[in-house]
Amino acid sequence: MAGEISINQLAKDKAQGGIKDGDQVFLDFLEYAGTTLEDLTGATRFEEMNAKCEAAANRITDQIFEYWTQNDQLEIEVRLDEGKPEDKPPFNSGPVARARVKNNLHRVTVPFSERSAGFIWFFSFLVKFAQIKKRQGNVIILLDEPGLTLHGTAQKDLLRYFREQLEPKHQLIFSTHSPFMVPADDLASVRTVEDVVKRDKRDRAYSEGTKIRPDVLTTDPQTNFPIFGAMGFEVTQGLIIAPDTLLVEGPSDILYLQAVSKKLQMLGRTHLDLKWAICPSGGIDKVLPFVKLFYGNKLNVVVLTDFDRGQKRKLDDLYKAELLEDERIILATEIADQDEADIEDFFTTEFFADLVNHAYSLAGKNKLTAKKLADAEEGTARLVKKAEAYFRVLPDTVPMFSHYDPAYHLLTHPELLDANTKAVNDTLDRFEAAFARIAKYV
Repeated sequence: MAGEISINQLAKDKAQGGIKDGDQVFLDFLEYAGTTLEDLTGATRFEEMNAKCEAAANRITDQIFEYWTQNDQLEIEVRLDEGKPEDKPPFNSGPVARARVKNNLHRVTVPFSERSAGFIWFFSFLVKFAQIKKRQGNVIILLDEPGLTLHGTAQKDLLRYFREQLEPKHQLIFSTHSPFMVPADDLASVRTVEDVVKRDKRDRAYSEGTKIRPDVLTTDPQTNFPIFGAMGFEVTQGLIIAPDTLLVEGPSDILYLQAVSKKLQMLGRTHLDLKWAICPSGGIDKVLPFVKLFYGNKLNVVVLTDFDRGQKRKLDDLYKAELLEDERIILATEIADQDEADIEDFFTTEFFADLVNHAYSLAGKNKLTAKKLADAEEGTARLVKKAEAYFRVLPDTVPMFSHYDPAYHLLTHPELLDANTKAVNDTLDRFEAAFARIAKYV
């Protein structure tokens, strides 16, 4: 829809049968408002006509922002006033209708034509289709690349509009190259259109013509790309994600948390609620991209992450992004009470040494003790770094140290947590402190 219309010029164009597309949408808008161009040109009471346009603007605002989730602080205004002498013709005389978009957050309005091309298209489509329904009833709708100028999430909104408003009563067919316009949850409704090219016995290319296929996964990769993109987006959105998601460093963290939480639950102490889906993020530098990726899903996210001094800038970037409250970012250093820490530092040195001995069957002179572990790497307090240093001096017959092996061993041998010793009790206390922090956000 055009953002500025000279009523007199439009009346002239209509009489001559030369109405522009944008002006035709405005005529549809007037009809949506319950008035006509003839009413405006013959009106003797300005306020009455202006009120009708305002009422229509309110109605279309309510409808468009039910499906436009990009910004809910906008509203449509349509004003009728007299053209000013210094305006460009034909807007310098007679009644002029001007559509504007008001941003309630910033308390300003801008001409309709200055909004994004996607927003203008979305608004115009809703107005146009409202009148098509009114005039034609049930129709067959053919759309070529609808929503091409829309943001990806706005295209998903458009798909929702199609599903809820058009498909129940109308036959809708549209073409698209955008993965966001492919209904990944309804691939049975999708057809691929492919110019099938084959080669003859002399290896010369020839065309078999355009083929339309219901089996959307058997065509060539280029044709399938939007479909694979849509499927990949949907899979990623649902991959190991739940409404309550706890982000940790890696798979070994998941095993440690599960093993100790189970023991604390058996003891009737604070443990990790089963509502939490524990998801490995790959490190503190991966947390921000992860949260941004799933931000639109309105997830309840808490982060429990390892930390060393070299990651301070990454942590600052995470805080500055303000996608998560600072309290939702739990550093291992806060639980272990040391400057650098991994989840392994929730364990006492004595217990972790014993766990490693069991995991790798270390015995004799290779057996790890708390003192050997503490002395293995004096430049760090992190038990993992100390264990890695210790394993580097062991015989080649001993496997290399892995984060995963002790974690898996603890999960499969939870009886190691049964001993009523200071080493075990201090370990359980630290994990319980972490679970208590996480429990605040269930």
